[in-house]
Amino acid sequence: MYFVYILKCSDNSLYTGITNNLERRFKQHKNKKGGAYTRVHPVVKIVHTEKFPNRSDAQKREFEIKSWHRNKKLDLITGQPILPTKTALNNSAVLTKNH
Repeated sequence: MYFVYILKCSDNSLYTGITNNLERRFKQHKNKKGGAYTRVHPVVKIVHTEKFPNRSDAQKREFEIKSWHRNKKLDLITGQPILPTKTALNNSAVLTKNH
């Protein structure tokens, strides 16, 4: 099981990533051991997660979300309607909100 996640950083920026252990990865980001971006932009909280059955599907979705402009990511986080994408239609992603 893999997760695509979006983190809110202290400067209100958003960080998107994937992991197979959401709790461990969040702790890594909080301890500035998660990634270069979150070392400079401390994380505040997880604001969105999606669950995938395998790494490949999660990576495709991560790439898709990273290609979006900020407002579209915020729409996803707040539950605003977003037109389904090919990735979303082909995968049985489970969406959860963490805000």
